[in-house]
Amino acid sequence: MRHAFGFVLGVLLTPALAYGAAWGHVQALQSFDGARQEITDSTRMYGAFALLAAVGLVTGVIIVSRWASPLVSLIPSLVLLGLSAYFLVDPGAVLDLPGKVPPAGDLDLGIRTLMGSGVYAMLGFALLMPTWAPRRWSPDREDDDEDAEVFYSAAR
Repeated sequence: MRHAFGFVLGVLLTPALAYGAAWGHVQALQSFDGARQEITDSTRMYGAFALLAAVGLVTGVIIVSRWASPLVSLIPSLVLLGLSAYFLVDPGAVLDLPGKVPPAGDLDLGIRTLMGSGVYAMLGFALLMPTWAPRRWSPDREDDDEDAEVFYSAAR
């Protein structure tokens, strides 16, 4: 049951992470003037950084959580790495994909930019690492509590 829930959560988190990072990136770019080296819209910049921080926080929780099924991080990882590999093979086809999936506009620019810069590949590899931990695949989690008891009782 844990892996079924992990699969569903992974499928739901995939677009949330991809779209959240893309939209935050575009909003940050639109609120900063690189030529004059100033922030032109501080409210938009704060919102963009808050969204990017939320994406980073969710990614970090997925990576370090021991309770989660490895499928929570494996599904977004495979999608992001697959899109990145497909981008290297046929960039034109991949860069046309955001225009075919709603919503359109600024979000398409963000997805294309993050895809072309390799940020999605980096995020995919970061999410792939926790799936290699054997403890996340095992159904028995009682040994974690015993290890904690031994550690804390030995510290006294």
